[in-house]
Amino acid sequence: MFTPRHIKHSRLLLRHARKYLRYKNDLLSGADREEIVNRMQDLSNALRQRDHEKVHSTADALDKMLHRLTPVTWESHWRENCEVILVAIVVAVGIRSYFLQPFKIPTGSMQPTLNGIIGYPSTKPPPNLLGQIGEFIVLGRNYVNVISQEDDQVVEIEQRKFLFFFTLSRVICQHQNFLVYASPDTLSHDFKVFAGRTYRRGEIIARGAVDTGDQVFVDKFSYNFVKPHRGDVFVFRTNHIPGIREDPEAGSPFYIKRLAGLPGDRLRIDPPFLYINGKKADGYGFARVMEAKPPYRGYGPGRDYLANPNSSFTVSPDGYFALGDNSYNSYDSRYWGPVPEENLVGRGLLVYWPFNQHWGLIR
Repeated sequence: MFTPRHIKHSRLLLRHARKYLRYKNDLLSGADREEIVNRMQDLSNALRQRDHEKVHSTADALDKMLHRLTPVTWESHWRENCEVILVAIVVAVGIRSYFLQPFKIPTGSMQPTLNGIIGYPSTKPPPNLLGQIGEFIVLGRNYVNVISQEDDQVVEIEQRKFLFFFTLSRVICQHQNFLVYASPDTLSHDFKVFAGRTYRRGEIIARGAVDTGDQVFVDKFSYNFVKPHRGDVFVFRTNHIPGIREDPEAGSPFYIKRLAGLPGDRLRIDPPFLYINGKKADGYGFARVMEAKPPYRGYGPGRDYLANPNSSFTVSPDGYFALGDNSYNSYDSRYWGPVPEENLVGRGLLVYWPFNQHWGLIR
């Protein structure tokens, strides 16, 4: 750390010169090769003698010669930039494939532990542009403000995807169309916009805020070495699970739930409690739900599985039982059974955006 900067620069220049000789040895003329070797020797001698002025002059001479032999062109700049971008893409794909995968919480099945997309209808107009930008960056919140320009009726609401990340809706009316930055489910559930509804001229169709779902990183690495733990918030694929519809464009959706049952576990729900192997479920996540303190409501009975408080269900040897923390509004293993082991993706690690109360490690 105490080495002078010009000494470090000169040593680095020598390494580059040696590398250049190795790469271009068969292409250089005898005179150029000999001159490079001589200038490298001069710089090495100056470094050993610790002659400050001589180090500067010999390093400058070697640097100018290397630049003369390898002139910088616009093609080399483009090539270097493309190489950097390509390497960055390969690294990002590798990290996403084997270590960390970003995932967006689409629904409210894990609320309030993790937020899905939530709409907040309002009669007040949106804040100014600067306020909207600030709220989007910090809270992941955007605003919708759609007003009917004439007496009309909603005919259809089409879902549109933009850049694979953004979900929009085209509200198609008899006489007018609107493109809204909200999913059809959000418009229907939170803003009561659906096919067949009529509006008068000047009437508000949808106005208010839409909070994006929590964005989480999924740890795809751990499950390669350790078995999933009971109580994990985990992500899994839904292919080959009966009753779950496949998106024609995106394929089988990914779900995120809490892992309630390991292979061989015996489960029973007696609202608001979940029993595992004859005992109340143990762990912070389960206890928080079973306390049933608003907005948690405890565990509710299922439909095809765990529907009766007097009967239990034993998880298959290659399955995992998934339950949502928002039990009364969660489509989970109580409806379609255990998740096959091959469908597991990884453990929900942390919320990286937005910067609300959920930001940080997931519990």
